[in-house]
Amino acid sequence: MANYDRWYHPYEINEKYNKRVAYFCMEYGIHQALKIYSGGLGFLAGSHMRSAYDLRQNMIGIGILWKNGYYDQVRNDDQTMGVLFQKKFYTFLEDSGITVRIIVNNHPVFVKAMVLKPEVFGTVPLYLLTTDIPENDHLGRTITHRLYDPEPMARIAQSIVLGVGGAKVVDALGGAETYHMNEGHALPLAFHLYDKFGTANEVRKRMVFTTHTPEKAGNEEHDINLLNRMGFFSSVSFDEAREITGMYGQTLNYTLAALRLSKVANGVSQLHGEVSRSMWYGNDRVCEIKAITNAQNKLFWMDDVMEQALNHNNDELLTHRKAEMKEQLFEIVADQTGKIFRPDVLTVVWARRFAAYKRADLLLRDLERFLSIIGRKEQPVQFIWAGKPYPFDTGAVKTFNDLVRISYRRENFAVLTGYEIALSKKLKCGADIWLNTPRRPREASGTSGMTAAMNGAINFSVRDGWLPEFARHGENSFVIPVADTSRSENLQDEEDYHNMMHILEDEIVPTYYHDKQRWTTIMKNSMRDVLPHFNSDRMAHEYYDKMY
Repeated sequence: MANYDRWYHPYEINEKYNKRVAYFCMEYGIHQALKIYSGGLGFLAGSHMRSAYDLRQNMIGIGILWKNGYYDQVRNDDQTMGVLFQKKFYTFLEDSGITVRIIVNNHPVFVKAMVLKPEVFGTVPLYLLTTDIPENDHLGRTITHRLYDPEPMARIAQSIVLGVGGAKVVDALGGAETYHMNEGHALPLAFHLYDKFGTANEVRKRMVFTTHTPEKAGNEEHDINLLNRMGFFSSVSFDEAREITGMYGQTLNYTLAALRLSKVANGVSQLHGEVSRSMWYGNDRVCEIKAITNAQNKLFWMDDVMEQALNHNNDELLTHRKAEMKEQLFEIVADQTGKIFRPDVLTVVWARRFAAYKRADLLLRDLERFLSIIGRKEQPVQFIWAGKPYPFDTGAVKTFNDLVRISYRRENFAVLTGYEIALSKKLKCGADIWLNTPRRPREASGTSGMTAAMNGAINFSVRDGWLPEFARHGENSFVIPVADTSRSENLQDEEDYHNMMHILEDEIVPTYYHDKQRWTTIMKNSMRDVLPHFNSDRMAHEYYDKMY
């Protein structure tokens, strides 16, 4: 096994961030060219790795090199969504010289670590694991093909690769003092550490955990006997695994196990911290759950000209640059849909994962009313949707396709495919309004609104995730009042819909067309208020300060 410069950083470590940290995450949104992410978790991890580099922290990232990425979102011949799994080849990754052996389902599997060096995209070193190498049989090679594979045994195998394979790569680099699990996917790491250090307390000294979602799908659970057969617990006996996780039933909940085996954990906004504590504190032996609000990397996401205009209080430049950025977005709209959008028209964007709780189609609850808004000659509104549904979630794909079908031949309504980093940036730069419609309190953070605000898009959102820490209605954003969560989902949706349409028609549209000065003021307040607090440098600092 080659000794790759053991834990290399191209800079002198800042003494404030001296502790050696290995950060484990299933996905990273680093750059458009590296397609190993699906959505917010990846975008967040990518910003964290960039800020760790900018602050000269003693950290490395451990992830997986997904051969087919998440998936490529393409179009069928009728413009509805198609799913393409395409092999990816990256010439900018280097062989780290580290290959480790793990056991999956009683079979040896070899895991090779490719390294993304800091010089490529300005991140801390990122070790990306692959099993797609000649040493493995066909089944072994496929483990790292698809991010969030729908096959339960493949998902479990992926967790073992990330947790155990990743830990062994860290060992080969000389070890870490702190192991940070970003979400529960890398849970086998805990059993590897238990195996190595002998007690649950020794694991707790070294492990910290971030939980990202109150959604059931995000808090993974599997049959505990299946996990045991697959080798999830390394060489820890089944009885010991039950004992240290406190899981004596049929299933093992990754999040609860992680909370019992970590020194400290955190939710990803102040509200999500509260939600997480109410969700998990009823269980025994759970560690403290703090809150560290997610953030995004300003250097990567914010348009330089917009920042310059804001800093010099140059409203003319700000307005001019916003119009230019709208034009750039509208070229993509024209290319994909054959529609010519106008930069002088109020443009509302809804762009994020098509998870059911995010309610992509809330705006279309009363279709006639929506069509009358986009059909207006006076004070028109343009709407753009984008986002990638989980490819095996038929309901989410149907919602996407329903939007596509309604958009046919309608001038002011476009649905875009290929929602990845590059399109995300264009949408945030080109939007006047960044719309977010989750069912409260199910959005843990919702960081896309932060990067939208950095680029002069005004947030129009349910008061969920990070928003309560930022939003002041009518001053730096537009906020949909909190619905009564004791009512049925249908009644909550109805209440949110009416409040949303009232604000859109009676406040947002008139302000945009009749009070440009106020619009510009709200936009500037939003850009000022989002920084520096929601820049990931603050977040990366807080992790060292509060967790490590």
